[in-house]
Amino acid sequence: MVVGFVADEVFGDPTRGHPVAGFGLLTGAVERHLYRDSRVAGAALVGVMVGSTVVLAALPGRRFPGLAGIAVTAASTWVALGGTSLCRVGDAVAEALEAGDIAAARALIPSLCGRDPESLDEAGLCRAALESIAENTSDATVGPLVWGAIAGVPGVLGYRAVNTLDAMVGYRNVRYRNFGWAAARVDDVANLLPARLAGSILVVVGGAPRRTIAAWRRDSAAHPSPNAGVVEAGFAGALGVQLGGRTVYPHGVEVRPTLGSGPAPGPADLGAAVALSRRVQRATVLVCAAAAVARPGVVAAVRRLSRRIAG
Repeated sequence: MVVGFVADEVFGDPTRGHPVAGFGLLTGAVERHLYRDSRVAGAALVGVMVGSTVVLAALPGRRFPGLAGIAVTAASTWVALGGTSLCRVGDAVAEALEAGDIAAARALIPSLCGRDPESLDEAGLCRAALESIAENTSDATVGPLVWGAIAGVPGVLGYRAVNTLDAMVGYRNVRYRNFGWAAARVDDVANLLPARLAGSILVVVGGAPRRTIAAWRRDSAAHPSPNAGVVEAGFAGALGVQLGGRTVYPHGVEVRPTLGSGPAPGPADLGAAVALSRRVQRATVLVCAAAAVARPGVVAAVRRLSRRIAG
């Protein structure tokens, strides 16, 4: 896992033949066959795509022991992570805004989130980018590492499959309100632990623990996502800015709750958010690697305790 994380830090996402892009193309083809305006059909898509990913990801563990198995785990972790590419785009948006190049910043926003960039002024671009960096710090790095620590390669790739499905069909628009329901709910469950680990790490590495905890406790529950609210409120508290407000998507307008207290974020705050995201990512890989190393001993201890209780 650590080798895969370092590969992401050095190289970012693979520039050609990215497996996640291939998964997206395959999912689109399966969706065209399964699509119905129903939750059952959407659940079938999740079952087919996530189930097949987990099964296929479990096969190398049996075929490649030792160093070959380590290489497979590292490669799987690398392709599942997206934290470095996220931070590079965030830095590029901040640099464009600091240079007064609104058009360049708008051109970069679709790489971060699904908002309508033409509707955003400088303040809106800063907020959109910062909120996306906060949420995707958890989705693109913390989530894969947590599930890798829990379940190895099937956990890493299974989580990425869930997260990709949510990004493709987990919308509240007319087409996906029912069909995307299962993908969105499974993604919510998969991110319950990663989002809260990210929030906890933000308290430690964010530089403003009391403010971060206060924003998390006060504001996160008002967010429509049970997980994004935790990390977005945590980032807002750590950086001393206020997030939320009117948000324009292609499918409509949402008025998001206020997160944090302070001024609206500017380009300098966006740069600080990128630096904070990198600290959270690096702390997460240390925590998850330690948890993965300790896991066999913990499982063995639980089994011994269970046998004693049963005996």
